[in-house]
Amino acid sequence: QVQLVESGGGLVQAGGSLRVSCLASGRTFSNYAVGWFRQAPGKEREFVTTISRSGYTVYADSVKGRFTISRDNAKNTVYLQMNSLKSEDAAVYYCAAAPRDWGTRAARDYNYWGQGTQVTVSS
Repeated sequence: QVQLVESGGGLVQAGGSLRVSCLASGRTFSNYAVGWFRQAPGKEREFVTTISRSGYTVYADSVKGRFTISRDNAKNTVYLQMNSLKSEDAAVYYCAAAPRDWGTRAARDYNYWGQGTQVTVSS
């Protein structure tokens, strides 16, 4: 079992930056690929980014060039740095972990999920 806890969400102005974190506990975190997903009210959960065990990253087109995912296995933490935030980035952000080398864009491929952290972007 892996427990995931997100933090760092909040209110930010459009164009601003925010960093959210995902702290893992339980199994050896370095053995897991990690993804970030988000869900806005009335919309389906969507893929944001993923990082492999070795640090390879993939981004959704909508956030490419603005968001950066990174991991610190010594701290059992994955970060999502969000820059140039837009109103359409507002959502609950979830981190998810999968016991595999590579993350995917599909939520169904992740076994463990955090409770989410709210990101609100004011215009």
